[in-house]
Amino acid sequence: MSIFGTNTNTTEAKDTELVDPPNDSISCMSFSPTADYLAVGSWNHEVRIYEVGPQGQSQGKAMFKNEGPVLSVCWNKEGNKVFSGGMDKTARMFDLQTGQTTQVASHDDAVKCVRWVDAQGGILATGSWDKTIKYWDLRQSTPVAKVDLPERCYTMDVVYPLLVVGTADRQVLVYDLNNPTTVFRTITSPLKWQTRVVSCFPTGKGFGMGSIEGRVAMQYVDEKEAGNNFSFRCHRKEQGLSKNNTHIYSVNDISFHPVHGTFSTAGGDGVVSFWDGDSKTRLKYGVVSFWDGDSKTRLKSLDAAPGPIPCTAFNKTGAIFAYAVSYDWSKGHSGMTPDHPNKVMLHLTKDDEVKRRPRK
Repeated sequence: MSIFGTNTNTTEAKDTELVDPPNDSISCMSFSPTADYLAVGSWNHEVRIYEVGPQGQSQGKAMFKNEGPVLSVCWNKEGNKVFSGGMDKTARMFDLQTGQTTQVASHDDAVKCVRWVDAQGGILATGSWDKTIKYWDLRQSTPVAKVDLPERCYTMDVVYPLLVVGTADRQVLVYDLNNPTTVFRTITSPLKWQTRVVSCFPTGKGFGMGSIEGRVAMQYVDEKEAGNNFSFRCHRKEQGLSKNNTHIYSVNDISFHPVHGTFSTAGGDGVVSFWDGDSKTRLKYGVVSFWDGDSKTRLKSLDAAPGPIPCTAFNKTGAIFAYAVSYDWSKGHSGMTPDHPNKVMLHLTKDDEVKRRPRK
């Protein structure tokens, strides 16, 4: 039974709209690692959990609230608990089996990122604007460890044993979670403007990062592979015939395909592209771009959306790709107008969109 309703309406591109989305800006989303359940966090303090069918049909299954806007969500390894963090300076855990919500972490400022660490029975990592990362054993009320950062945590991701955090001063800190309180490496972002997102490779060998200036960089952790690092421009629109009149948009999210390792970029221009990083080729162009990082190829982009794309997620097999169409706050409070859409679209991926291209 759905608590929100059901929906199978599709757009011209045959992407399905998620039933009964949040009524305020959508900030984050995450698929369960064990089933096709999607958690969606928003500025109206809610986390909504949906069941998604193989053809894009959806129904609401549960909802819980924070005491402020939600900025980040994640699942535990077993897929039976959802974690959220946000402006109320706490992280909360929702148990899908009992329906109970529990506060499990606290900071002195907003919790910008929550990530589950699959080690030692499971640890929750929280990154905050209070310039710390804290590690939480859910059986304890205080953190098992704390890391001081040089600046506010703007973005963080984990693929064990790799943890990467991007801070407000364009610093990127890399941690080996076998030694979680000691920085393994600190780099200054190769991108000239503020870091918007970091996303770890599924292999844990490196990470992608995007900036507010429409650029993406792929970075390997092992310095022996530094020759494979690269960056590129994306999410830009030329106005008229002059290349000097280009509108530049933020890269809001990067999601890696869990099987093929290709990746998507989503931006403030309402575009998502699929890319092949090996051949450096875009696989598909439009709303969302999917990339193959090895070939450095854009594989495909979906048709442009009627608003910014703040966040994206693949399901556990990579067969379903979810993307939100909502205000991304890139223009501050003044840019938040009543006509901004708030919806989540479900795209059923095809092999030619997400599989790597042969090297030339």
